[in-house]
This record gives sequence, structure tokens and C-alpha cells, in this order.
Amino acid sequence: MLKFTEDHEWLNIEDGVATVGITDHAQNALGDIVFVELPEVSADFNKGDDAAVVESVKAASEVYAPISGTITEINTVLEGKPDNVNSSPMDDGWFFKMTVADASELESFMDETAYGEYVAGLE
Repeated sequence: MLKFTEDHEWLNIEDGVATVGITDHAQNALGDIVFVELPEVSADFNKGDDAAVVESVKAASEVYAPISGTITEINTVLEGKPDNVNSSPMDDGWFFKMTVADASELESFMDETAYGEYVAGLE
């Protein structure tokens, strides 16, 4: 189940675990990604907490925990290839995986169609 946030993050939820990254819109706005700081595996986050940092040639930006849960895996490939966020934001450029502590938090997120309309309204 693919969901999107107003902070331009995507979540792909499978079997109670959410894979999290930033959207194509977000990586385009940031420009060339040069560094990604990932959270620690087993770290606990509440929805909205700062979970990661992405730096580009333009700016640094926080990546928020879109839900409450525990980090189960991080994409260590990004430490050496942060540009994967630019070239493949929804495949190779994912940031971390986390448990879904409260499934009701997912109800406020958008599906792909609604997110496309949201982004179109920003332009």
C-alpha cells in the first residue's frame, strides 16, 4: 500500500513495515543530493520526529518520521551513493524501514492520485 504525506515523503506499507523515502517532487526541489544522514536501526520515533537529513547543493532538509514506530532497516547504500535519491527516489533511493506502531496514523495520508493533485496545486 503506497501512501504520501504533505511533507513529500512516501511510504510503502507491507506486512506492518513501512519503507520511507522522499518523493520525486521533493528530490527535484532539492536538486543534486550530496549527503544523507540516516537514523540508527532500532531507534524509536513518534510521528513527526526528525528521522533523517538530506543535503543537496541547494539546502539541507529534514526527513520526518511519517508514522510512529521503530527503525528496522536503513539503506546503507545511500551513504556512498546519495545520488540514488535523485535517480531513483522510489526504488533505490529509499531511506529507512520502520514498524507501523499505530495503523490509524496511515488514514490521513494521500494515495498516488491525491498526491499528484496536491503537488499540481502547489505549482
